[in-house]
Amino acid sequence: MPRTLRSARLLAGAALAALCLHASFLPAAAAQGAADAVSASVVKVFSTIRQPDFYRPWGKQPPVQITGSGVVIEGRRILTNAHVVLYASQVEVEGSQAGDKIPAQVVAIAPGIDLAVLKLDDESFFDTHPPLARADTLPSVKDPVVVYGFPTGGASLSITKGIVSRIEFVSYNYPVSGLRIQLDAAINPGNSGGPAVAGDRMIGLAFSHLGNAENIGYIIPSEEIELFLQGVARGHYDGKPGLHAELQTLENPGLRSFLKLDKSVAGMVVRRVENEVPDYPLKAWDVVTQIGDTPIDDQGTIKVSDQLRLTFTYLVQKLARDGKVPLTVVRAGKVKHILLPVPSTRPMLLGDLAGAYPPYFICGPLAFTAATAAFVSGISANNPYLNYLGAIGSPLVLRRGDRPAFPGEQLVVVPAPFFPHALSENYSNPVFHVVRSINGVPIRNLGQLVETLRDCRDPFITVDFCERDTEELVFPRRAMFDATEDILTDNGVRAQGSPELLALWQAKPTAP
Repeated sequence: MPRTLRSARLLAGAALAALCLHASFLPAAAAQGAADAVSASVVKVFSTIRQPDFYRPWGKQPPVQITGSGVVIEGRRILTNAHVVLYASQVEVEGSQAGDKIPAQVVAIAPGIDLAVLKLDDESFFDTHPPLARADTLPSVKDPVVVYGFPTGGASLSITKGIVSRIEFVSYNYPVSGLRIQLDAAINPGNSGGPAVAGDRMIGLAFSHLGNAENIGYIIPSEEIELFLQGVARGHYDGKPGLHAELQTLENPGLRSFLKLDKSVAGMVVRRVENEVPDYPLKAWDVVTQIGDTPIDDQGTIKVSDQLRLTFTYLVQKLARDGKVPLTVVRAGKVKHILLPVPSTRPMLLGDLAGAYPPYFICGPLAFTAATAAFVSGISANNPYLNYLGAIGSPLVLRRGDRPAFPGEQLVVVPAPFFPHALSENYSNPVFHVVRSINGVPIRNLGQLVETLRDCRDPFITVDFCERDTEELVFPRRAMFDATEDILTDNGVRAQGSPELLALWQAKPTAP
């Protein structure tokens, strides 16, 4: 072989090898650069939490320090989960590979959809920690995803990989529903609030994982984040519009025959409506066939893309205008087009505190509070006792999930055993019992109970409860009122009631 040809081939082979080496190096370098760019936007969140004590509402639970994750977004802000900072008395943020913690303030929070926004006291942090761009479309199933955060098991930033497993529209914190993406990437405690990234854009925020299952984690998609941030930009996030009617599928042939529907009609059957006033646009037994211009099938789903179907209520948040959404219904064989109100809140008898502390009032040896969903959930952990409450007809069980029967209705409950005092001697403890009346006056809510006690002129206070087989409590009125201050002092209770209830109590003098 001529020397020049051999040399040329050797040079060509070396060049090809160098080219291959360079080509294999570039993607790795590019991937590392993208990972470094995302890492600069991810933060660790430190919170000192004081949870409410629902069963001693005059106090709070001991402070607990927790950690989560967050991500820098536009506007020199940090996005994280609501549950990372809810009831936080102190919040601090630390960047990846940084040594200093920076104090932060919660400026917007939505427990229903589990999102919160933080601002930093020192905004120079953002000079070296840029915002992470968000995807403007939903990912597809099987798309690769990388999750960033600070889970338990170490102090440095953790990066896990997986794929999109499932996309659904589900309930978050009732009655709020939203899109949820399931991943098979590892998501553990501490990951909450960290970004899930596809390419160089965030597709969602990690917030949950499924019990003891392996590699089943969930993120809040960017679409839900956008809705939340749009609400925040308007000055106050009021929640998401929702369709709260009770619906059932149209799959059963007998149901279709009962409604006299031919095979061309598909949709969801209205079982109960949210409001039964005569002019309410939706009626029981209506068949909802379209939302906007999108047809609904007999299982209540709509086509979002070639590979994705979701429950039709997903479109409520996209189509709602001025608090209403357009629906097409079949009613008694006739097609009607209606505008249905889709309010962002749904009144519940056992409501959500939404980050507030429970109200309370103490009179003599008795404490009173308003029952909430969290109060009953705590009792639910003790199933035998919950069964007992059901057996004696407690409204805490029988009316769980009800709407208020009238505006302002609350269940007023005794959250704790008697404070020690001779006035309660030999009475059975009324803990978790719901107050029916005071001196024969039906109790509608906690504020009205305080006013009833305040305005009482009878020599005795009688307390009757809703449950079966309970005692009626009778106390000398003056002795009950006079004992209250000593009871508070003896038990280290700082105030007789929460501020709004003390204002009612002090609105005019009690009876002499």
